[in-house]
Amino acid sequence: MKAVVVKEFGPPEGLAVVDVPTPVPAAGQVLVDVEAIGVGGVDVVIRRGDLEAYGFRPGFVPGGEVAGTVSAVGHGVDPHLIGQRVWAATGTGGGYAEQAVAPVGDVVPLPEGRGSADAVTMGSAGVVAHFGLAHAHFTAGESVLVRGAAGSIGIMTVQLAAAAGTVSVTTSSPDGVRGRRLRELGATHVLGRDEDDGETYDVIIDVVAGPDLPGFIDRLRPNGRLVIVGAVGGPPPADFGGRLMAAFQRSLSVATFSAATVCDRAKNAVRAELFTGAKAVVDDVLPLERAVEAHRRMDRGEVFGRIVLATSG
Repeated sequence: MKAVVVKEFGPPEGLAVVDVPTPVPAAGQVLVDVEAIGVGGVDVVIRRGDLEAYGFRPGFVPGGEVAGTVSAVGHGVDPHLIGQRVWAATGTGGGYAEQAVAPVGDVVPLPEGRGSADAVTMGSAGVVAHFGLAHAHFTAGESVLVRGAAGSIGIMTVQLAAAAGTVSVTTSSPDGVRGRRLRELGATHVLGRDEDDGETYDVIIDVVAGPDLPGFIDRLRPNGRLVIVGAVGGPPPADFGGRLMAAFQRSLSVATFSAATVCDRAKNAVRAELFTGAKAVVDDVLPLERAVEAHRRMDRGEVFGRIVLATSG
């Protein structure tokens, strides 16, 4: 089968399409004939080499979520899953391929009418958005700033928060198409990436992190909470805690959130609900062989929603 591997960490040109053996599902796993693959921010961070210290090596197949049809199951898995259309989480990698394995606990059947490309814009991002807001103890009526709102996690956060709060967002083009589309999804106020309107917020959901993170601590109200759910801008500066301590009397909180801390049953319940009713935002669908182009566009910040890779099958 064909798969995309990271032959060399760094620019997108380090990705290459190669032939690899078809994986065999182990006990507790399913094999999915892949139709769609979500291109996530973590894929970009891994490809750049920022996480090489965590054991990623050349030859790694990126991709953490796929959608398609179950074609085989491992020992202990209900064979009735074979033939079902599903969304599946493959872990930190393995998804950029024509076939992929996933733990059965990370597999969610897709409802009738929900396309594979739609599913991979919501399956991971929606969980992070839902539980990220919960981690921030967000309650109805509070104000929320979503930093990095044009990506899939940001878009899902806007949709979920808009139903219960006042949502401001940051984006590269507040007066352009992105700003209009974010307003259509429920944003009430759209700011440029470097724009500070002087407002403060009860909750900030931050997909970016990076060197500018300390400035957002100042935009929290007393008892405000900032939750970092992504780091597409890289790690924050080592001394960003100093800004937090300088605001000691405002009782601010800064936390990180990873969906790895949530049990499969809870995550899958959220996914099933989102697959039924949430709006999917697909930036573009490209063939698997154009993964380099997808990553170039991610690096340039051109993506609104999620780029999806599709297999010929």
